[in-house]
Amino acid sequence: MSAQRAGSYSARPRNDFRRAPTRARVGLAMRRSMDFGPLGDVEPLIQNQGLSLAPMSTGDASLSVAGVTVLATARSADIASGALKGLVVPGGMTDDASMAAVKLLLDAAGAKGVPILAFGEGIEQAVLAAGGDPTAFVDAPAVLIHGTQITSLADRDAVAAAAAAIG
Repeated sequence: MSAQRAGSYSARPRNDFRRAPTRARVGLAMRRSMDFGPLGDVEPLIQNQGLSLAPMSTGDASLSVAGVTVLATARSADIASGALKGLVVPGGMTDDASMAAVKLLLDAAGAKGVPILAFGEGIEQAVLAAGGDPTAFVDAPAVLIHGTQITSLADRDAVAAAAAAIG
């Protein structure tokens, strides 16, 4: 009798947390000291909207942060092929080579028409790549770029709504 019960039982976390089902895969432009500005860490917020974040290299093949190595699982070719449904560009420390790599990712996303979520210092670079005026978004904590439309996102709720619309 106990063997039957043991077979049908599945362990659940104590708080009954269940990850949202993945609807789409989006690229995350990896940068040293990635920073999402005043919104804090929005990666879990984006994942809770059903988006899977695929790290994309903007420099070396991998990135080590606090002793953890993150390997790139996506490339700009994945944007062109349609495997990635969006691009997330956080702020962070960059050198000329990584800025050029981010520009290539932004150009690929713009050419394919996939949405771009940009944060912190990544806003200026993303708005410039979209042909917009970055001075209009100086105070914005985040922006959503879809085609030629650039929308300022004022808070975490707006970012969540924008992420929910991707895919």
